[in-house]
Amino acid sequence: MVLIPVADDEVATIVTTLEMRTRPPLRPMPVTPLRLVHWQTPTLEAYRRLFTRIGAPWLWFSRLAMDEARLVETLAEPARRIFAVADPRGIEVGLLELDSPGGDVVDIAYFALVPELAGKGHGRWLMAQAMALAWAPGVACIRVRTCTLDHPSALSFYRAQGFVATARTIETFPDPRALGLLPADAASQIPYLASRR
Repeated sequence: MVLIPVADDEVATIVTTLEMRTRPPLRPMPVTPLRLVHWQTPTLEAYRRLFTRIGAPWLWFSRLAMDEARLVETLAEPARRIFAVADPRGIEVGLLELDSPGGDVVDIAYFALVPELAGKGHGRWLMAQAMALAWAPGVACIRVRTCTLDHPSALSFYRAQGFVATARTIETFPDPRALGLLPADAASQIPYLASRR
């Protein structure tokens, strides 16, 4: 066994790639008061606000680190479909982002609800929505990635939905708290070692 040191201002995680190569059988749509809203051209402010609200507890930072021009370009990619999950009052409480990078594969780039909705069955509804949108004619594989920084139930949830793990990688990246992209108290379950300096 080898322990690989990680700098105090970095974070390391194990990323698991999962795939679904057979469309799941039709099931009744789980009941929820939530609705899916297609964000054809989300404003950067609205997108980043929702991204942070959902992702800060898990150290999501990639879209926060992008400069505005690059983020606008990414969100406008023709192969990318972005959906906000809205509650009955119209407040955005979740994000579904599908990317078709080419060929017959669709990536679930982002799939999440705000932390306070975890464990209430809304994830099954959101996954049913994702499957209905992703399994278009010609699609042979739906892919999703999760990591050890995500919600502790994420991997088992994806597997319960029919995804099969196909690869595991280690990712290291600058701690977004050290970069000032997230507050120092974000993701308190992940020690912020750079604060010791």
